[in-house]
Amino acid sequence: MTAPAVSVPGAVFGTIGALAAFPLRLAAREVERQHGQLRRGITRRTTHVVFGRALLAKAGLTKNGDVGIERRVAVERAAGRTLISENGFLRLLGLMKAPEASSLSRQSLIEQSRLLGADLDLLSLFDAFEHDCEPYSFRDLILARKYAGLVAGGATWGAIARSVHRSGPVASLTAKSLNVGSQHGRPDAIYLEGGQSELDGQLLFDLGAAAQGDDTLEDLFAEAEAAEEGGDHEGAAALYQRCLAIDPSDAIAAFNRANCLRAGGHAADAAHDYARAIKLDPAFVEAWFNLAGLMSEQGRDASARRHLQRAIALDRSYADPVFNLARLEFDAGNLPEARRLWVRYLELDAESEWAGVAAKGVQFVDMQLARTAG
Repeated sequence: MTAPAVSVPGAVFGTIGALAAFPLRLAAREVERQHGQLRRGITRRTTHVVFGRALLAKAGLTKNGDVGIERRVAVERAAGRTLISENGFLRLLGLMKAPEASSLSRQSLIEQSRLLGADLDLLSLFDAFEHDCEPYSFRDLILARKYAGLVAGGATWGAIARSVHRSGPVASLTAKSLNVGSQHGRPDAIYLEGGQSELDGQLLFDLGAAAQGDDTLEDLFAEAEAAEEGGDHEGAAALYQRCLAIDPSDAIAAFNRANCLRAGGHAADAAHDYARAIKLDPAFVEAWFNLAGLMSEQGRDASARRHLQRAIALDRSYADPVFNLARLEFDAGNLPEARRLWVRYLELDAESEWAGVAAKGVQFVDMQLARTAG
């Protein structure tokens, strides 16, 4: 994982998982002070994704939890967003001291340690090294060799990351012997000194009761996301409402709740929460788009048209509202405008199933206009 070129001003940070060492609200305040934005979750406007280490602990409690993290990492990387570890994020904000200068490239670390690149990237993303990306240090190389040995012994990257963060600063492990816990009936743990003691303790700042409130909110939000993903729309809506009771300024919680209400057949309440998300964040393009879809379902085409136009104005690379607006114009008999929008859609998306529909739409309009002209 190469060092990201990150500048806070103008950046939109999204978080996946709670920060283990710093309350999100304090980080959000600092990001805002530096002229950026920080939000829970991911939207189209998100430019940088911060993976909080609390995500590791939750993944360790569920079967295939680490696979879910790997899948999410792959999705965000494929979307072209910059991925940042928790420590990397805090260093960027000036809230954590940067480690000493280093010179080892990612490829050099892989070659010298024989640690798989995928494991290196994930361990870096969850701060199992002194540096969260290249260039790495000599201490990182020592750690990489230790981790490669643990992997060879049957450990997973997730088990390693969860264990090393119980020991204090990860650089302190360079002088210690690490062993896979499967030899002692604990495949999810790493042991010191031939298994004499398991890594314990917590790498947390002492933030007292203030941090506990943030943990509650982050846990609620994560629980709501899990319920939504699992199809429990009613339960998820209730959980998002509790999030909003704690933090009424959370546009993403309002948006997610609206989606759950819509899926549960509560159209009026969903419209209210889409409007709430837009009021909290007028540039929330997905909220404009989904509200347009809700209006269209209710036969309120004029409102749907206005909301789609707003979504397109906010994000000219967003293909979906262009397609839906083309369909509205076609149904209204405005064939030249429908054609223009379908052509624009094909400029944004020439490969999907919907692209085929748009191409047929253009052909149909051309035939109709030619017939009229003839």
